Amino acid sequence: MMTEPQYPTDPQDPKEQQYPKEQQYPAGQQYSAGQQYSAGQEYPTGQQYSAGQQYPTGQQYSATQQYSAAPTYAAPQYGPPKSNAGWAVASILFFWPIAFAAFNHLHDIYPKWAMGDHQGAQYASERVKKLGQISLLIAVICWVLFIAFYVIFLVAIVSSVDSYTYN
Repeated sequence: MMTEPQYPTDPQDPKEQQYPKEQQYPAGQQYSAGQQYSAGQEYPTGQQYSAGQQYPTGQQYSATQQYSAAPTYAAPQYGPPKSNAGWAVASILFFWPIAFAAFNHLHDIYPKWAMGDHQGAQYASERVKKLGQISLLIAVICWVLFIAFYVIFLVAIVSSVDSYTYN
């Protein structure tokens, strides 16, 4: 049974490639620099080679490469954030000047999500909700003030009628 050879995953990655250890050459063999080496002597690694010469196979490679840290990513979201369109509609009903800003942010949610700006889409969604809540708060305050002034007005009228006598 034959097994497939194991190849490095990235041929440019020097950490993955296995280079041979320093090799010893037999006595009497001549190399490109014209030097004779006896048995047991190691081949020098600091030689310069000219064009057309063969590089020996026993040369030790020391290619150290610095790698940058792996990029960090935020936790993936599985869809665009809630649009909070109900709060935008509430802003029209309760205090319409805020509705312009609410609908502007409402229409920014999906395009920002589609462009990959997930934080911007989340911010726009939260902003729509906050503007709707602000418009509701303004409407409640206005109604409370209206009712308070109406009650004061009725009390003033009733107090003036009591002092009037019929003849």
